[in-house]
Amino acid sequence: MIGDGRNLDLLMNVSLGVSVELGRCTLSLGELLKLGAGAIVELDRRAGAPIDVLANGRPIARGEIVAVDDRFGVRITEIIARKTAR
Repeated sequence: MIGDGRNLDLLMNVSLGVSVELGRCTLSLGELLKLGAGAIVELDRRAGAPIDVLANGRPIARGEIVAVDDRFGVRITEIIARKTAR
């Protein structure tokens, strides 16, 4: 049975690629090749907007960037509800 918690335990150690997306943009190859150190690339989100947390390329949550010592982290503010199959 899929809803059985014991079956879920089998998956708890499976690694997933988790990434955080700040925003997106589209550049031509020429524009991309002109980028250098210090270049600024404008994204499609405003500063302070929620960021997306992705697992294996699929959105699972939204959050905000936080500073943790000398590194950045993400504070999860919303879990994205999965769509149920019909």
